[in-house]
Amino acid sequence: MSPSVARNRDPILTILRRVLPQTGTVLEVASGTGEHAVHFAAALPHLTWQPTDYNEQALNSIAAHRAASRLSNLLAPFVLDVSAPQWPVDHADAIVAINMVHISSWQATQGLISGAGRMLPPGGMLYLYGAYKENGTHTSPSNEAFDEDLRRRNPEWGVRSLEDVTELARAHGLELVERIPMPANNLSLILRR
Repeated sequence: MSPSVARNRDPILTILRRVLPQTGTVLEVASGTGEHAVHFAAALPHLTWQPTDYNEQALNSIAAHRAASRLSNLLAPFVLDVSAPQWPVDHADAIVAINMVHISSWQATQGLISGAGRMLPPGGMLYLYGAYKENGTHTSPSNEAFDEDLRRRNPEWGVRSLEDVTELARAHGLELVERIPMPANNLSLILRR
């Protein structure tokens, strides 16, 4: 198991238990290895969990974790390019994106939020987890170093401004209803349509 998943999966699950709907489908965007998907689907059997990713290696990892888990509420992963104008899914009751906003281009974040605005029903939730700047500054020296490392790896990546993300969300009919401090200087953001 990846160290970050081991560290953040239970704190994230505590929040998801409280904010996700009692029934329905959760679309997980950028599911990565699939470890979160398995953990959350196992802990939330009343929900259908739909993992996705853009990367073929990630999709293979998700599929392998899904097969090993044998969870009936964990669906097969599919390719999702959030920046595409149309997504290969037409409904989700909630959308979850963990560590995607900073490890992707701003265009991908725009696509994620635009898609959530189109797809979510009234009251539907977009959950974002990751590091954010607030009021134009990093919230910790470790987040600043993390941002520099991300930008060295790919100039389009980086820790985003919370204000930029919430302004973008507002433009697509989503309001920030909760900002929750998390381990390792991360935040959970709950946005509702």
